[in-house]
Amino acid sequence: QHYYITNNLSCLTMRMFCCLTPTANRKKAVNPPDPVSKGSDIPKTVDPPDPVNKGSDIPKDVDNGSVRAVGIDPTKKRFMEAIDFYPGLPPGVKGVDTNTDGRPHLKTIFFKMGDVEEQVEFWSDANSEEVKECFRSATESGPSDILKLYNTSNSLMNISPRILANNPDTRFTLKVVGAKQCLSSDGLTPEINETLLSIEKRLLNLEKKIVLNSGDTPPAVWDMRAKVENLREKLESVEHMSWLGLYKDIDGKNTKGKNSPNNNGMVHCCGTKKTKEKYLYSQQVFEKFEKLRSVDLTDATRELLKKPTFDIWQWEDSEMLYLLQQMFVDLKLVERLYIELPMLQAFLFQVHLSYNYTPYHNFRHCFCVTQMMYGLIWLCNLQEKLDDIEMLILLVAAICHDLDHPGYNNAYQVNAKTELALRYNDISPLENHHAAVAFEILTCDTSNVIKHLTPTQHKQFRSGMIKCILATDMARHNEIVTSFKGLNGCYDNDNADHRLLMMMIFLKVSDISNEARPMDVSEPWVECLLQEFFMQSDAEKLEGLPVAPFMDREKVTKPSAQVGFIKFVLIPLYEAVAAMFEEIREPILAPVVRALDYYSEMNRKFEQDKEAVKLKQDGRRISSTIDPKVELKRVSVSRKTSEVRSPDDLSSSS
Repeated sequence: QHYYITNNLSCLTMRMFCCLTPTANRKKAVNPPDPVSKGSDIPKTVDPPDPVNKGSDIPKDVDNGSVRAVGIDPTKKRFMEAIDFYPGLPPGVKGVDTNTDGRPHLKTIFFKMGDVEEQVEFWSDANSEEVKECFRSATESGPSDILKLYNTSNSLMNISPRILANNPDTRFTLKVVGAKQCLSSDGLTPEINETLLSIEKRLLNLEKKIVLNSGDTPPAVWDMRAKVENLREKLESVEHMSWLGLYKDIDGKNTKGKNSPNNNGMVHCCGTKKTKEKYLYSQQVFEKFEKLRSVDLTDATRELLKKPTFDIWQWEDSEMLYLLQQMFVDLKLVERLYIELPMLQAFLFQVHLSYNYTPYHNFRHCFCVTQMMYGLIWLCNLQEKLDDIEMLILLVAAICHDLDHPGYNNAYQVNAKTELALRYNDISPLENHHAAVAFEILTCDTSNVIKHLTPTQHKQFRSGMIKCILATDMARHNEIVTSFKGLNGCYDNDNADHRLLMMMIFLKVSDISNEARPMDVSEPWVECLLQEFFMQSDAEKLEGLPVAPFMDREKVTKPSAQVGFIKFVLIPLYEAVAAMFEEIREPILAPVVRALDYYSEMNRKFEQDKEAVKLKQDGRRISSTIDPKVELKRVSVSRKTSEVRSPDDLSSSS
């Protein structure tokens, strides 16, 4: 399109120039129609004797004497005729540059850019943009850069097809000047930025239509996303700042499988999210999940699934999907709410796709929270206190409570002024996003597990889901716990608000329940959480944002972080729940108290070791400050003193 527009503008300019040229300087128009240019509005010309064109080697048309180059189509012939009116061309140069036989020839231009010598070749009938693009390719300059070409006399030359050829001894000098443009915050011009945003919006709408029609995102879309992500990584990477880096791996490093999960589906290293790898891995997970559909879960496994001591580390992602499906079946939600099993499986698979490969807030954390919620339902006999819709809210909210978590908390979102913070006005941006993603999945025809709910039930479900997920924002922790403590002694199970507050508390208990599990199950989660904290604090330091002390790798330790969290967050919450539900005191609260003792002892030993290291370093520092000459003099004096002592004195001193 750019080439087409440029040529049309050039022709239009020449035609306008022809119209504005004085009549005396024009060639006379002829009336007889020319079959070649029939229908054209450009005037036909004759070729009377002209001193300017005298001796030209361009052959003349026998019919009407007009200029016609061999091998040039009629359109270009008319373009050449228009150029003939340009008075600034030197004698003998008309239309396109040709050989003596009238055919375009190959031009070679030798130039240097700094200390680098280059050369370009182009045909004499090329247009100006093609010639400039040839120079840009040779210098690896961008489309917005300005090219300046100087001859041997240091005079500025016009880069066009009519540039005179030279030789290596008379090289021109080329300079590349960056275009002065107003850039936006992301480094793009406003026009380009606006175009990219409009294209991205259109692509999102098209992708949404595809998902709605087919029920899933086609592999071709994921492949295209992977290519875009790969290009973005190379553009953002220091090692790939050369144009060659967009096509070749310059440093030779093989980064394939960098973020691929291990046998348990956990991520070894959290970096940039790999869309293609994620999709391919999820496809493998879903294939295994499909094979498990016909497998019957043993009664022993079903009983273990109901206990807080359940070991969540020994299960693969496909098996966790199957266990989540079994929870819906065992709670009879599939039967009572007419949930279609294929639709439930599609819903769980979309949930798996929506969790990112972050160190902590990943799909395994989703399963961990949901399994604890499932255990609390059986432990506290919540089936007798809640209806089917409320049971569905508890289970689905636990599954969806951290959907698409980026690994950076609300404080970072607000301080960095991210899109989520701006969208939700700094009010629980992550939790609002989790709820929004959940209902995006639930509105899809193939994964809508609530499609058979009545309008009243749907309204109740949506309201309860949103309130429960928003309650997981730790900024509201004290407010919600205080409200729940106020229900102690006056809880009314017939009161819908009381039941909703109880549901919010149970989701909060499940969300931060790692320390209620056995130590060999809970302690690895601490490492995952600290890794995510340190990842955020490092980013905040680079961006100049405030850093929370409990996230700073230079200030926090594993035992100190756990002691404060257990003492001031977990125990007050669990004691408030235990006051109303005595059933959780031994299986839930008691392990948390033991975890506090464990990390308190670890913290005491850590502080002792730290103090010992400090004293050792201080001793070395003191010894290094003693003057060696003074020390040598003191030793020599002591030796002389020992020499004048009598044997009796020596024996007595011994």
